[in-house]
Amino acid sequence: MTVTDRTRDTAPPPGAVGGRRLRLVLAACCLGQFMNVLDASVVNVALPVIAGDLGFDQHNLHLVNNAYTVVVCGFLLLGGRLADLFGQRRVFLLGVGLFTLASVVGGAAHDPVTLVLARAFQGLGAAVMTPATLTVLGTTFTEPAARAKAFGWWSAVSGAAGAVGVLAGGVIIEYFSWRWIFLVNAPIGVLLFAAVRWSVPETGPRRNGPGRGLDLPGALTVTSGLMATVYGVAESHTYGWGSARVLGPLVCGVALLAAFVVIQATYARDPLVPLGVFRNRSVAAANAVAFFGIAALFSTFYFFTLVLQQVLGYSPLHTGLSYLPLSLGIALGGWGVARLVPRAGPRPILLGGLGLSGAALFWLSAVDAGSGYTGDVLGPAALLGFGMGAVLNATTNAATAGLPPHQAGLASGLLNTTRQLGSAAGLVVLAALATARIDGRAAEGAAPADALASGYGLALTGAALFAVAGFVAALFVPVRKRPALHEGGGGRAAA
Repeated sequence: MTVTDRTRDTAPPPGAVGGRRLRLVLAACCLGQFMNVLDASVVNVALPVIAGDLGFDQHNLHLVNNAYTVVVCGFLLLGGRLADLFGQRRVFLLGVGLFTLASVVGGAAHDPVTLVLARAFQGLGAAVMTPATLTVLGTTFTEPAARAKAFGWWSAVSGAAGAVGVLAGGVIIEYFSWRWIFLVNAPIGVLLFAAVRWSVPETGPRRNGPGRGLDLPGALTVTSGLMATVYGVAESHTYGWGSARVLGPLVCGVALLAAFVVIQATYARDPLVPLGVFRNRSVAAANAVAFFGIAALFSTFYFFTLVLQQVLGYSPLHTGLSYLPLSLGIALGGWGVARLVPRAGPRPILLGGLGLSGAALFWLSAVDAGSGYTGDVLGPAALLGFGMGAVLNATTNAATAGLPPHQAGLASGLLNTTRQLGSAAGLVVLAALATARIDGRAAEGAAPADALASGYGLALTGAALFAVAGFVAALFVPVRKRPALHEGGGGRAAA
């Protein structure tokens, strides 16, 4: 690689961007990720109102959520590579523009088809924007302590947005129209577009060096395979695992993903996912932690909402307010460990955060119809938030350790794909367990509230076990993160 090529492949050093502009870059990346995660959760509270207003049937109402989730998961890896190939700023802007436009269409929808298509294009915008936010942070904040702090804010915002979405949904449904769940993204998107356009440095398209081409067969097989697999998993909640509507997409998805692996290992000149990246123990272990950690956290968002509304009898607004300790805990956990990660490495942070989260979930699983918020819900919710905030921060650091700059988008796309798979698989598995327990208790003659509490308690116990599995995976993260070549060090990073 020539000197010119190397310059093109690296982001401007921190000194090239003033401190005020650096803060704006961080704010833009956090706001972009906040919009992405918020829209994945804010719709849940509004689904009954949307169904009544637009005439959704009960069997297809889930498409409002699944259209977003399936497309996000399918295109994340491709979105990460686009930022590497065509420049982080222009890809970031593309994602923001697409997401904002789709939000406006969704807010103006007057029939189910329009809303579902708008959600799908929102997912496409999110799949382009999300990896770009991490790519920008990784290439702009190259000094280890500054990078850890930036990832800390990003992780705190990312985790808290899921809980804040429930609160925002409750407030909007209580005082405004459900349409503002989508329309509020319009002014935010315009502001974000301007901030990215002005502050984010452009890396320039890659024309030379490793990974300079787009692996089209790999992109098609992995995108189609992930979409088919996630669609099959999502449909299982409605039609059951033995249905052709579930088995067909799952078999097709697995076959496409197997073809993707063969293409990456054998045929691709510039593979979308160089399989050698998994020889980096930190990257491999961090993705395993991300799968189980997000399976625990985002499943908890779903079942915690049901516990508050169906077991404790809270209104949507009261439910949203009850999420504040969880949201604040995630923000404090992600931000609070930012200075510890460069010194201690991500491993002890992951172990401590997952241990705390698992204990909190076991505690929360004991909530029943006679429980009170202060004595039985507040404590575990705050502890879970703090533990998961720390986990989100440390996972992001571990997943990008020891990788060269041209693989920054790959690492972020891979991490976010793993998280999406974890959230989808975790929720489906725990929902099946909860439904079976509720039906069994109801058949035994248990009161409805007691049956629901038993089923949701089992699901939260399962979420705790996911956290335990993440704890085991974290044991394989290297004891101390080794500084990468592009993190201000002069030595060569070891994978």
